[in-house]
Amino acid sequence: MGDVAMSVPVLRALITQNPNVKITVLSRSFLKPMFKNLPNVNFYAADVNGKHKGFFGLFQLHKELKALKIDAIADIHNVLRSKILRLFFSLSRNKIAVINKGRVEKKALTRTENKIFKQLKSTHERYADVFRCLGFQVDLSNPQFPEKEKLPNKINTLIGNNYKKLIGIAPFAQYESKMYPLDLMEKVIENISKNTNYKVLLFGGGKKEVEILQNLANKYKNTVSLAGKVKLNDELITISRLDCMVSMDSANAHLAAMQGVKTITLWGITHPFTGFSPFNQPIENTITPDLKKYPNIPCSIYGNKVCDGYEDVMRSISPKKVINKIEGVIKNIPD
Repeated sequence: MGDVAMSVPVLRALITQNPNVKITVLSRSFLKPMFKNLPNVNFYAADVNGKHKGFFGLFQLHKELKALKIDAIADIHNVLRSKILRLFFSLSRNKIAVINKGRVEKKALTRTENKIFKQLKSTHERYADVFRCLGFQVDLSNPQFPEKEKLPNKINTLIGNNYKKLIGIAPFAQYESKMYPLDLMEKVIENISKNTNYKVLLFGGGKKEVEILQNLANKYKNTVSLAGKVKLNDELITISRLDCMVSMDSANAHLAAMQGVKTITLWGITHPFTGFSPFNQPIENTITPDLKKYPNIPCSIYGNKVCDGYEDVMRSISPKKVINKIEGVIKNIPD
């Protein structure tokens, strides 16, 4: 989901700078709301668990897409399914460009011995490179963001209107190694929620997360959990209205950044140098563990591999540091 969200500002730059281009985005149906504000962008749902499942399903998908008279293929995912689709389109002599994921540089960045610790090209630039290979101009240096929509009535009912600033907190991630410990995050929520000018909105998904976040919301004033209560479209609108989002190295960071929301990210055994920082966010808005104590960070690109003894790296980030960062970002935002 985060990978898909990172494509949105790139597509916005592409269509802004190349207004005669028509884009068809191919992805899972539930992700369609991400692309609703992009002119000249159509969405085509891949039913990978149904009629488009397996080799023959992908051949059927190819036939459906071919009927759209597509001129070129931009594969910004480069996984098995997209490789098979590329094969079908190559037989039709379509122009094709594929993302370079930088696996060699990423391996050098994450290895323990002879680590090459440097900032790698961002995933957004890697996406843009694919379109550049197809001959399009794509400059990400002066981004545009969509106009903010009004909060839906359902959201207004949930959060009320007794606040000056909306602060989003998304404490979960795919891997535990990328999650700020919940007991520490609770201290952050407890502190921030004391300010009556703030409304803290909690984001997450899945039965366990919904329960945990609702318990936190019940415990602290000025705190509301939206987990399990709203669909993606309304969630995206709500995120767009935030003054600040606090997230792990996870999808919610990218959902906020793609809409121009100030985004603070907390990192565990991964690191911003891997190229997965939220779009257009300053490095000052990233909080990493104590790298002197844990010099092997990043241990992993995605968080699925943990160096021995690095299970608790995020405990080297104090709640006070997170709170200070939130306050520092918020104070520069006018009411």
